[in-house]
Amino acid sequence: MRIDVVSIFPSYFDGLTLSLLGKAQDAGILDLRTHDLRTWTTDRHRTVDDTPYGGGAGMVMKPEPWGQALDDLATGDRPTIIFPSPAGEVFTQATARELADRDHLVFGCGRYEGIDERVFDYAAELGEVRLISLGDYVLNGGEVAVMAMVEAIGRLIPGVVGNPESLVEESHEDGLLEYPSYTKPSVWRDRAVPEVLLSGNHGAIAAWRSEQQLERTRERRPDLLD
Repeated sequence: MRIDVVSIFPSYFDGLTLSLLGKAQDAGILDLRTHDLRTWTTDRHRTVDDTPYGGGAGMVMKPEPWGQALDDLATGDRPTIIFPSPAGEVFTQATARELADRDHLVFGCGRYEGIDERVFDYAAELGEVRLISLGDYVLNGGEVAVMAMVEAIGRLIPGVVGNPESLVEESHEDGLLEYPSYTKPSVWRDRAVPEVLLSGNHGAIAAWRSEQQLERTRERRPDLLD
């Protein structure tokens, strides 16, 4: 998979060269490229924002640099173009699975009061456009949201996670939260591992884990059960 990320702070994404995603890039499984939006400006001040029409607080990102960036990055293969936005659809594990099947993703990180709306309309001529939100809150820019989405999507690409079975039993994969996990020692600071996990009875362990999933989801995220 190829992922292009456009931002005025491309160094934000240095962390994506670490751990499993970094290894996936070294192995050629993931082609992740970050780009500075200011590369596509034409004035000596490398301006990417201006005052909003109609007045109001803050600045709006200009359409010209974004249009040039999309012309260079979204040509030919009609990628999925994603803009983080608190006004977008909510990002879920199902969204991550869906996007992990794409060949090419382009992420555009907005700043200030957002991006000129015409950029989204133009992007739709070049590929599938998705406005996606991490939740009902506002960040200073799209970089943190893109970091989270790239990690959630990237780890689902075949070959990125060493043991693919570890992806199956995670929270949200079956609509429920994950069961609690334990490791050695069996007793730590007077707290013992549940006896069933030491029994060797795989059927009983599976039943216990299923019960724990339901109990944990009912307690912490009852909306998922609804």
